[in-house]
Amino acid sequence: MSASSFHRPTPFRAAVVYDFDGTLARGNMQERSFIPSIGLDREAFWKEVRQTARRQDADEILVYMRLMLEKAREAGVAVTGRMLRDHGRQPDYFHGVETWFDRINAFAAGYGLHLEHYVISSGNYEMIEGCSIFSEFRRVFASRFMLDAEDRAVWPGVAINYTTKTQFLFRINKGVDNSWDTEAINRWMPEERRPLPFRRMIFIGDGHTDIPSMKMVMTQGGCAIGVLDPDHWFTQRETGRIHDLIKEDRVNFVAPADYSIDSVLDVIVKGVLGRMGLREEG
Repeated sequence: MSASSFHRPTPFRAAVVYDFDGTLARGNMQERSFIPSIGLDREAFWKEVRQTARRQDADEILVYMRLMLEKAREAGVAVTGRMLRDHGRQPDYFHGVETWFDRINAFAAGYGLHLEHYVISSGNYEMIEGCSIFSEFRRVFASRFMLDAEDRAVWPGVAINYTTKTQFLFRINKGVDNSWDTEAINRWMPEERRPLPFRRMIFIGDGHTDIPSMKMVMTQGGCAIGVLDPDHWFTQRETGRIHDLIKEDRVNFVAPADYSIDSVLDVIVKGVLGRMGLREEG
């Protein structure tokens, strides 16, 4: 039966939720130009983040955000919202990402689904805001700085780690499109009244920080897909990660992070969307 058979006057909302770094683009965005611009080595920066977090018994996300400000100040560089957006303008996207959204939206529409896209990332919001695909997302939840009246980054405003990512899945589920409203997110809401049920949600992520979100989406009836850099797909480290994700029942599928037409990931997501459409038609 063809997708065109399932057009409806009022489509059902569905969502694809992505991590960003390592999922839509290679590496961490801070590494592309920000860290080199203040004269630091990538490995040395992240090593200091890990060591400081352990020594202070602190959250690594808050530590990396503090070190960004501290190291830039030591180098005489002002960190502003505009500067961070500029550093995010040229991510190393995986193949097919920039044409992915229009293609997959059109496919979903054929099954009576209005597809929305979200990001939940431990990476930097302002850098993601500078990306060419930023407008494709209904909402980006990411670690972000508070900015003063002169646009200077002065303090972490939101820090998203591997467990707090799940909070933002519930924000999407309940239609809470902000990071600050704790009353709305904690208010009881019957499942049937939630704007975007988990069963119509796909989570795509690449790392250990995504595992709680993947597992939660799976247990709530949605779909979790683990993606890995296609250039490292057959290395011993990556095949070990694939084995563990499947063995430990953390994901429904694993695929290379290739968003081009007829790639493995493209076929998987289309199959899941088709299943959602048929199930809702039910």
